[in-house]
Amino acid sequence: MSDRAHRPGPTGRRGPTGWRGLTGWRGLTGRLRRWYGEGPLQLLVLLASFALAGYAGVRLLDGDRLLIAAWFVGAALVHDLLFVPAYALADRALRAAVGRRERRAWITFVRVPAFLSGLLLLVWFPLITGQVERYESATGLPEDAYLVRWLLVTAVLFAVSALCRVLQVRRARRSARKERPEAVH
Repeated sequence: MSDRAHRPGPTGRRGPTGWRGLTGWRGLTGRLRRWYGEGPLQLLVLLASFALAGYAGVRLLDGDRLLIAAWFVGAALVHDLLFVPAYALADRALRAAVGRRERRAWITFVRVPAFLSGLLLLVWFPLITGQVERYESATGLPEDAYLVRWLLVTAVLFAVSALCRVLQVRRARRSARKERPEAVH
């Protein structure tokens, strides 16, 4: 190798010098990845989700900016200080209840629908518990319809998860039978 390949370049890094990595799309994405930790698409999706959440908050709370800010900050604090430890505790309890590693394969099939159901409950809690009346005139749905629909969605999530687990076990058994040669008598 030449000595030039190991000399520090304009960025202070060792490696080939030249225009690669300094300009153009690859140079920009490389710098963004070093600064942000992910690529530009992930950043764009994250910013779009924040914009959508902000728009929904503004529309939901009818322009009360202080209440909107308090709601977003409160939601972040409640999630980080209350729900993340609760997730971790529930996950540990589930792992301890299952015990052996062979039986742990199905834990994901409980985690995912439970998480999605909990997320729906968190987002729609006031409507599911019937604490907000103002949406009945806008939607035409009675207050108790949200609880019934949340329970139905939760049941469907667990049913789909159970079906996925059954299909996974069947596939594993089929592949195990194909790999295992039949005993010759």
